[in-house]
Formats: sequence, structure tokens, C-alpha cells
Amino acid sequence: MPMKRCDYGHYFDADKHTVCPACGVPELDLGKTRPLVHSPAQPEAIWKSPAADEGMNVRYDAGRAGTETIAIVRKKAGIDPVVGWLICIEGADKGQDYRIRSEKNFIGRSEKMDIQISGDDTLSRENHAIVSYNPKNSVFKVHPGDGRGIVYLNGNDVDIPQELKQYDTIEIGRTKLSFIPFCGEKFQW
Repeated sequence: MPMKRCDYGHYFDADKHTVCPACGVPELDLGKTRPLVHSPAQPEAIWKSPAADEGMNVRYDAGRAGTETIAIVRKKAGIDPVVGWLICIEGADKGQDYRIRSEKNFIGRSEKMDIQISGDDTLSRENHAIVSYNPKNSVFKVHPGDGRGIVYLNGNDVDIPQELKQYDTIEIGRTKLSFIPFCGEKFQW
């Protein structure tokens, strides 16, 4: 999924959008905007953007504050860095790579999934499997998901979380994925 950055610092998926969805379409005339009205019971919240808007006060919806869970590494580093990869070695998406982030990464066909494998209709839409990285002990694991399909690690079914080692093969549906760690003994975010 190639991410693109617009002139205002927003990141978006260039395969799904031709222009930044946060900025909208410049040629589209929607008429005048109305000012945001705040009541004393709902005070206006201000935050500082970590990117291009550094130092500028930017308004956000105070009603949604605190609704997103932030991974420990992301909280500490200020970004959600890659800790490893899954590479499709067999299946419809052969050659595609998928970034693994810190903590839990949910795998399925849905766009909601952290790792979306859209080319294999034998996968569950959501939570077919989970790959996790524990930043406290530098351990990667594969977990069975909530879906109906079985998850295999090096040919053996995964009933409980199993530790992943470099070049292990995860099989889900008709897709085989090779595991490549980035973080571990030699490097840590």
C-alpha cells in the first residue's frame, strides 16, 4: 500500500484515492462553511500537529478525543514504525509484502485489517489470524484468529499462540507468507 503525503501533511493511500481525502477535491464547490459552535459544556480542544503544522494550533473534535488506542512503541517514538514483514510467497498476492507493526496485527481480507490480503477469498474478512510483536521481550508470535479457517505455522496447525522465527512460513487460506523480522536482539525502536 503506497502511502502519499499531501501538501498539508496528510498521508493517504494513493491506490485508493487520487487526491487527499482529508483535504477534499479543490474543484468541488460545496458552498460556504459555517463556524463550529461550542457550548460551555463542550470546551474547544487544541492540539499541536506532529508534522508540517508544528507550532500551529489545530482544532479537532473533542468528542472523539481518546477513542484511538495507541501502541506503546508508537506512543514512545511518536510514530508507528515497522518491526518486521510478511511476504506472500504463494497465492494470489505472490510477491506482495505486508508491514508488521508493534503489538497486534490483525490479518484478513477487509480494509479494516492491519494486514489486508484481498486476493484470497478463502480468508475470513476479519481476524483470520494475528501476528504480534511484544516490544518488552522482542518476541514475534502468530495467533489463531476468530475466523473459521485454520492457521498453519510451518505446516502445523496453530491452536495457541506460537513464537515466530526468521523465515517461518504462515499458511492461511490459499496464501503462504514468509516471516522476516526487523526488530530483535540487534535492533529495537
